[in-house]
Amino acid sequence: MSRLIVLCGALLLAGASGYAVEPARELSKKELTKLLASAATPQDHLRLAGHFEAKARRYEADAAEHAESAKSYRVKPTGSEMKRPMAPDTAAHCDYLVESLTKAAKEARLLAAAHEAMAKK
Repeated sequence: MSRLIVLCGALLLAGASGYAVEPARELSKKELTKLLASAATPQDHLRLAGHFEAKARRYEADAAEHAESAKSYRVKPTGSEMKRPMAPDTAAHCDYLVESLTKAAKEARLLAAAHEAMAKK
């Protein structure tokens, strides 16, 4: 549902601004570096906004996956819980990743919003 809302928003923004927008997707590192260095048009900034929005969605999906893993580890703890705290097979490790990924998603959304604002200038 949220994907549909984001896509509709992007299409509305594209229609309102008169610029064609490609669907939001993560850019490769090379594409991102080049576009960050040369972004000058509203379309460039919308492309960057789409990249950061796609990153945020991926971070949120990864966070949700780790939240589910943490629940499972709490129901049936592994030996690592006591012997190796923060090992990859512990709830604490998953909780840490959920927190980190959630923060990264918020930061990516801030970058997306900043580039959307630059596109409107």
